[in-house]
Amino acid sequence: MIRVLENEFYYLDNFQRVLDWIGERYGDLLDEDEHAFLAAFPVLPRNARALFVRMVMRKGELFRASKLNYVEIGCPVEAAGHLLGTGWVVADPELTLDELFDLLSKPEILEAFGSRLRVKNARKAEQLEALREACADSLPFSHWYKDCPDLALRILVKPLCDRLRLIFFGNLHQDWTEFVLSDLGLFRYEQVEFSPDSRGFRQRRDVDHYLQLHACKERFAAGEPLDDVVEDLPWHAFDNDWLDSRREKLLFQIGQHYEKLKDWDKAYGVYARCRFPGARGRAIRVLEKHERFDLAYELLSAAQAAPESEAERQQLARIAPRLARKLGHAKLAPRRSQAVRRIDLCLPLPLDDWWVEGVVRDHLALEEAPVFYVENALANSLFGLLCWRAVFAAIPGAFFHPFHRGPADLHSLDFHQRRASEFAACLAELEDGRYQDTIRRNYAEKFGISTPFVYWDALTPELLDLALACIPASHLRRWCERILADVKTNRSGFPDLIQFWPREGRYTMIEVKGPGDRLQDNQLRWIDYCAAHDMPVAVCYLQWEQAA
Repeated sequence: MIRVLENEFYYLDNFQRVLDWIGERYGDLLDEDEHAFLAAFPVLPRNARALFVRMVMRKGELFRASKLNYVEIGCPVEAAGHLLGTGWVVADPELTLDELFDLLSKPEILEAFGSRLRVKNARKAEQLEALREACADSLPFSHWYKDCPDLALRILVKPLCDRLRLIFFGNLHQDWTEFVLSDLGLFRYEQVEFSPDSRGFRQRRDVDHYLQLHACKERFAAGEPLDDVVEDLPWHAFDNDWLDSRREKLLFQIGQHYEKLKDWDKAYGVYARCRFPGARGRAIRVLEKHERFDLAYELLSAAQAAPESEAERQQLARIAPRLARKLGHAKLAPRRSQAVRRIDLCLPLPLDDWWVEGVVRDHLALEEAPVFYVENALANSLFGLLCWRAVFAAIPGAFFHPFHRGPADLHSLDFHQRRASEFAACLAELEDGRYQDTIRRNYAEKFGISTPFVYWDALTPELLDLALACIPASHLRRWCERILADVKTNRSGFPDLIQFWPREGRYTMIEVKGPGDRLQDNQLRWIDYCAAHDMPVAVCYLQWEQAA
């Protein structure tokens, strides 16, 4: 049940909690201004601290006191008075015309500028343009709007507060609402023990690198000229693994954009220096598109000798015949896929709302053999429940604040290796039957806690019972092993449906393809894997009956 927060200063307490956490765990990383802020903030009057936090949590840096009405704070002008001597907030700040227009309503603009506006009923944007040339200077708010009884405030230290938020969360997409959502019971997080080594940032330059990378990412997303972004991008590897993985991902995205622009040289230049999964395969494709076939084949041969993943092996197998043909090499024998059972259905087109997987599910379902739409939910959930203690193991660099949905290194290449003994202990339960009790216990005790694997909304008690009754432990072990081999890639691609025969203790997974649809690469890999290990899997091709 969602709780109502009784503490009216909950946001202030949460903000102070962050400051205390940072001071205790990251004191050696802070600069002089940050240390001074942590020392000065707690000694201010409570209403002043509360007003400051309210401004930090709101958008922008300019506010009018009349818009900062909070019952628990009282008079915002009185509260702001305690902040003015800190240097964090300034009253009656100088504003550009654009900033002024953001603060004023249209009637106030008419009152402030009066006869200077020729067209009184013009839109606000038109009024701004009409005044821009004559009002180019910045002026205090009180000079712009002389008869206004209101007080304007500018908060000057939002960048400092953003840095503190970054140090706490390890990212800039999480904000202060995480505390509120957690306190209200909307989000729940696993409680992990934090060792002294469990820090996202280990030295001050990690923070600087993150901010530099974030600025480049924002500029890239905003569509700035790509060459300008690349010029400011850090090309050297960071000595912080999770931070460097973010750098590599941005490099990969930039390479993709150059490729989209058909700038083959720059795309290859980025891919060749990028270690993000898939970059080598894209480099080969770019060389092929640029008709540099010899270099492409050389890189392909090196990749085939040591493929980074099943996904890359599959991609290389698709490229190799084309390159061999273009270079005049002997024709390569096609790779044979595993034989998979095929189901062909021809059904009448439904009249009501429908979706392809749902139509097939309902058609195949029998009283003695129910069918469920599960896609990626079931296998990932069973893995997550069985291996809960391994996923949330408190190893250095995995968790560094109380609001992690999963470990920070979830997609790193050594995710499994760093927890090898913990995962081995979890999978060992599949050998002696303990796994069912573990899965059921974690389902009951952890229900609703944020996790990267368990789909709480999809995993009903009925589905869980049938899965444990009909899926052999040996098959579940195969699923877990493949997920662990490449967490980022292998968490998706599972067949859409699963049908259970509880009396016989068996199941079949069914991938559904509607008219004109085809199997995707990650689906092909999972289907091949299941077929190769004698796990029951089928592909259902649906066609619609032709109307008479």
